[in-house]
Amino acid sequence: MNQVLVDYYRLLPDALLPMTTNAASASGDVGFFKFGTNDICYGRSQSGVAQSIAGCGQFNAFKDVRNDGTAVEFPFEISEVVENLRRERYRRPVSGIKILEENDATHSLYYAIRGLLPVSTRRRLQRLYFRGWQDIAFPHWPVDFTVDNLHEETLRLLMEISGVKKLPFIWFWPEGASSCLILTHDIETLAGRDFVPQLMDLDDSYGFKASFEVVPEKRYPVPDQFVQEIRSRGFEFNIHDLNHDGGLYRDRSEFLNRAAQINSYAHRFGARGFRAGSMYRNQDWFDAFEFSYDMSVPNVAHLDPMRGGCCTVMPYFIGNIVELPVTTTQDYSLFYILKDYSINLWKQQLGLIRGRNGLISIISHPDYLIERRARRVYESLLDHLRQMTVNDQIWTALPGEVDLWWRARSEMRLVRRENEWEIVGPGRERARVAYATLEGGRLVYELADVSTRQNAAR
Repeated sequence: MNQVLVDYYRLLPDALLPMTTNAASASGDVGFFKFGTNDICYGRSQSGVAQSIAGCGQFNAFKDVRNDGTAVEFPFEISEVVENLRRERYRRPVSGIKILEENDATHSLYYAIRGLLPVSTRRRLQRLYFRGWQDIAFPHWPVDFTVDNLHEETLRLLMEISGVKKLPFIWFWPEGASSCLILTHDIETLAGRDFVPQLMDLDDSYGFKASFEVVPEKRYPVPDQFVQEIRSRGFEFNIHDLNHDGGLYRDRSEFLNRAAQINSYAHRFGARGFRAGSMYRNQDWFDAFEFSYDMSVPNVAHLDPMRGGCCTVMPYFIGNIVELPVTTTQDYSLFYILKDYSINLWKQQLGLIRGRNGLISIISHPDYLIERRARRVYESLLDHLRQMTVNDQIWTALPGEVDLWWRARSEMRLVRRENEWEIVGPGRERARVAYATLEGGRLVYELADVSTRQNAAR
């Protein structure tokens, strides 16, 4: 069981007492339970489970953790719970009117006539669907850290029981950066495609590069010159669905056919990344893709057509694909669902993610930034990001760079050289040793070679 902590922190496998799981937790019902004060888990637990989130409070697995001096026994398998959360296997129908997602016939009808509906009508239907989103109990709005909390609380508990006050691990980001920022732009229409050069100028003026996700079929032509212009200016080109009709994951056999077509476009354009249209997803089907990384999974999806969320602000592996979760609200949701033309929500999310050293992933659409009012808001965001990245030493990267880093970090390991810890593995020159320490019952992160300290939430 300790492997789940090794994978997340890249720490020494035998640095702590081993975790074990009671055999009884490997069978039984799957449901919701708690671990600690606020963390909602989904899986099997010897402590019992509830079939709804509302009832999980009566089953708290924390009280059933046992220590016999040689191992720490948990009433659940933490790796199973983490995987269930990341892959959104906890998803249940939520309250509200299901006109876009839960009813397949209505979903198909909507996308069949979507192009015929006036924009104002589409937005009214969407706001009707999202009515009551504030009442969704889980994942937690506006950013959910459940997976990250589980790792931190488990590490804190094991360190406490093992009598370890300071533990080395490989820091999350290169050169000791406090967090990471990626900007992405999904192009939905011909007008949006034609606005791309101006959007690149705008990003460049604030010192940022971004990834552009392009729909390869039906929506608009994708000439080679357009692709070359994006890349020649240092921006990234990725694939956005097949035709953005909302049907990518509706049927398994049809999905496999579409995935093969999407893969062919990835090879044709040399694209390494992917994002599904409207953030529809089925992570258990990702093995059909030939991409290096995906960007289709929101951290918390209260304002996306498909509810759910992966409950983490860190990249993670889905098979051999690196998932770069979307951790902030999309511009479309902000402007047209919430009717908010400020950056206050974004600033709130940015602050929360920075406080947990996570990945800040932002989606905006050239299609919606053509409008001056929306563009002014986006410029305010860029100005805030420029100041934030400098002041907080945040790594600003392209998604492909984050993918390469996360893969390299996953192969690195710590070794002891006399009285110092050393990182070995390709890319180690950019990696930094950090320490997890216990201070007053809290887990604190500290980089080995700088004085900056990062407090975990525990």
